[in-house]
Amino acid sequence: MSRPVTLFTGQWADLPFEEVCRLAAGWGYDGLEIACAGDHFEVDKALADEGYVAAKREVLARHGLGVWTISNHLVGQAVCDDPIDFRHRAILPARIWGDGSPEGVRQRAAAEMADTARAAALLGVDTVVGFTGSSTWKYVAMFPPVPQSVIDEGYEDFARRWNPVLDVFDEVGVRFAHEVHPSEIAYDYWTTKRALEAVGNRAAFGLNWDPSHFVWQDLDPVGFILDFADRIYHVDCKDTKKRLDGRNGRLGSHLAWADPRRGWDFVSTGHGDVPWESCFRALNAIGYRGPISVEWEDAGMDRLRGAEEAVGFVRRHLFEPPAASFDAAFSAGE
Repeated sequence: MSRPVTLFTGQWADLPFEEVCRLAAGWGYDGLEIACAGDHFEVDKALADEGYVAAKREVLARHGLGVWTISNHLVGQAVCDDPIDFRHRAILPARIWGDGSPEGVRQRAAAEMADTARAAALLGVDTVVGFTGSSTWKYVAMFPPVPQSVIDEGYEDFARRWNPVLDVFDEVGVRFAHEVHPSEIAYDYWTTKRALEAVGNRAAFGLNWDPSHFVWQDLDPVGFILDFADRIYHVDCKDTKKRLDGRNGRLGSHLAWADPRRGWDFVSTGHGDVPWESCFRALNAIGYRGPISVEWEDAGMDRLRGAEEAVGFVRRHLFEPPAASFDAAFSAGE
């Protein structure tokens, strides 16, 4: 098997882990990108209970599934965020939220992300996917005007908080794949370069490539792969459909997902504007051999249909690069 096709379980955390394994295996997935949510993977239990990781492995094996990555987006979000408020309380484990003191939440979240690296190593995976949070995202509209020194301090804050976490990733031989995404320290091309520079381009900090977040910003997902070739540590497949007709805007207008008045929505893979063939050609070009993880997030399609349809779409596009170069093949035929 070349590149395994996995299902990201973050949107399935309402279901028991065993049930998600059963569904994914039945649809033909090779494995899971297991989210630290619901009962799917609990970092504190993985470190405290010697049998916890073995039990997870047994469930996966019983369904013929592998695991190459875990994700901890929700806790990672709290490491750098400002403000910390009711939104974080809704997504964080109670032990991370604690008394809700913002700095306390950030420090507990950072400690949990370090523990996530340790738990990943116990599970036998070498990549953790997640968010970083950001103290600068609240200034994205740039009005009232924000001094450049405030933005600079935001990247310094990110480095101060994440470098000690990344030290633990290095110690246990695990990498962090940051999902480039609005509301994060790196959300587009130039903020990605700035974030990498902020942590000294250290190898422990790489990227999760998810083209959906590029397309609705009018960024080139193919060029991103090529320019950050050595930092693409993981791939999530999620599609985006733009509907910019003069009334619908890119910022979503505070409308609900799947509301036709929105300027864009996540849609099932293959139904949107991502140039998938070009993207997979670029992944071939950089030699990416890791998992291709389907992230189902289509508010307009039942997930039991959408997730099954997505794995078939990905497999049809997972063509292998040529065994020999064109020049070599052409020369041999002369």
